[in-house]
Amino acid sequence: MLSFLVAIGLLVAIHEYGHYRMAVACGVRVLRFSVGFGKPILAWRSAKSGTEYTVGWLPLGGYVRMLDEREATADAPVASNERHLAFNTQPLRSRAAIVAAGPIANLLLAVALFTGVHWLGQPGADAVLAGPLPGSIAERAGFAAQDRVLAIAKNQTDSDSADWQTTASFEQVLNQLTLGALDKQDLRVRIERAGKQTELRLALANLDVSLVDAQLMRQIGLVAPYSPAVLGEITPDGAAAKAGLQPGDRVTSVDAQPVADALGLRERIRANPGQTQVWQVLRGRQSREVSVTPASVAAPDNKAKPIGRVGAFIGAPPTAVTVRLGPMDGITSAVAKTWDTAWLSLKMLGRMLIGEASIKNLSGPLTIADYAGKSAQSGLVSFLLFLAFVSVSLGVLNLLPLPVLDGGHLMYYLWEAIAGKPIPDAWQNNFQRGGVAVLLLMMSVALFNDFSRLLG
Repeated sequence: MLSFLVAIGLLVAIHEYGHYRMAVACGVRVLRFSVGFGKPILAWRSAKSGTEYTVGWLPLGGYVRMLDEREATADAPVASNERHLAFNTQPLRSRAAIVAAGPIANLLLAVALFTGVHWLGQPGADAVLAGPLPGSIAERAGFAAQDRVLAIAKNQTDSDSADWQTTASFEQVLNQLTLGALDKQDLRVRIERAGKQTELRLALANLDVSLVDAQLMRQIGLVAPYSPAVLGEITPDGAAAKAGLQPGDRVTSVDAQPVADALGLRERIRANPGQTQVWQVLRGRQSREVSVTPASVAAPDNKAKPIGRVGAFIGAPPTAVTVRLGPMDGITSAVAKTWDTAWLSLKMLGRMLIGEASIKNLSGPLTIADYAGKSAQSGLVSFLLFLAFVSVSLGVLNLLPLPVLDGGHLMYYLWEAIAGKPIPDAWQNNFQRGGVAVLLLMMSVALFNDFSRLLG
């Protein structure tokens, strides 16, 4: 919970600071800068500017209150000598800049955080693939266990003009696959196999991308880095223990079919609940046959469908790498990462709007809190990555053309620029009510998804 409060408080503060700094730069008087809602737990006033700074007990938002004739009352009107300091008297470009500065601040923060991650070095698994899942796109493309992915590019006829993205970690491979699937574009993948380089093509153009989750990667077929089919800790009374298997045993075949890696072994166990299998096992230098009957258990994602389990950890940790970039490469890659993440978020929102993507992709505060805690426990780099992704999401969300958000106000200003006059107050009030309703609906769906994930 503490990591969640720190994350949200920081992101909200940066967003509101963007509004604040641009307002000051445009000559607007700021009355209050608040992070959080509810009764203030901290409050102080600047002797120089007169701005009141507050921290509320609920850090799920904030606001910057500026001098504005529309909010003045008969008892406290805007003084004539301060009218030039009011927000509503500023030229259109200044008002638009002040409104846009909040989301832009979040996007700039994301660039800074991604840059820090690139400079510190991002740990991950080596870009060496486990075998593709049976019947998947990757299997049809000819991928095999222990293929090393060197680079990925969108499918083009001219290889010299292709924009190849180098991949040093499995996480980078997954990122490129996700972007390709969402763009509905085939990918060219440059791999190294047995010391020789070759190129394979992944046909993703017709892939169903209604939900970006583990099932999407299973359709593609590249779901894990390479790990040998070695047994680790074995549960007492499990199927592996009953068969006499021991930690360190390496499985080379199941029912006379070769096993390429740990993923392949897990898939064969999973697909054959209650069915006896003959494993060829290498223990030290000796090979032996062992009969194993996977227990039948309910699948986590489908209680009605049983899957096999043997009660053993399967696979050794994949080879670890740390991807670290230089000063300029770190910055340029951070800008590209921020752009890709923002564009990905917009595309998913657009597809949810027209029904091409599931609303299950929406996440709310409970999921964010869960990820905040997990990332904080994983280390500084993981927490910085989490902050960067949420900062991008916050920036993109606030740029949506909903009247209660910054993007909605920017739409008002666009209308004013085209029509030469502001939208009538009555229209704005109706738009505000509609915007609140849409935002509450989105929040309700996100919270429902949160509870479904946590309870499912």
